[in-house]
Amino acid sequence: MSMDSIEKLNTAITLIEEARSVPLSASCVVHRGEILEILEGARDILPTDLHTAEDIIAERDRIIEEGRISAESMIATAREDVARMVEQTAIVQSARDEAQRILDDARDIAAQEREEVEAYIDGRLATLEVILNKTMDAVARGRERLEGANDKDVLSQLSEDN
Repeated sequence: MSMDSIEKLNTAITLIEEARSVPLSASCVVHRGEILEILEGARDILPTDLHTAEDIIAERDRIIEEGRISAESMIATAREDVARMVEQTAIVQSARDEAQRILDDARDIAAQEREEVEAYIDGRLATLEVILNKTMDAVARGRERLEGANDKDVLSQLSEDN
């Protein structure tokens, strides 16, 4: 089973955190090939994670559109039923009351379906937001640690001053 981008970045951070320190400096010793392999792997996987986010958004738009079409169809059917009832019954007021009830029910169902779809999509997007935030945090921490590893240590500064 392969690691996702967050796991790879966390592995790189752990590797840097646990690396042997250079005395009298903030620098540490890491195996360049090992850390590069992990970070390049994370970089390769990240577009897939972002593509997944785009797929979720596209799926949300498709579900909302299906719900809208379904609601419109229900309302159109309700209106047809209303027209039919008015024509077929001698009790016009009763038919109008029933028609209003059908329209109200159709609108309530459509609104309820929209709320359910939006709640589902919001949950999926919230999960994705957490994943992407963790990824961004991991990338930032990794970059900060890499910058620290490239700083000159105290010993090399002292030797240059002489």
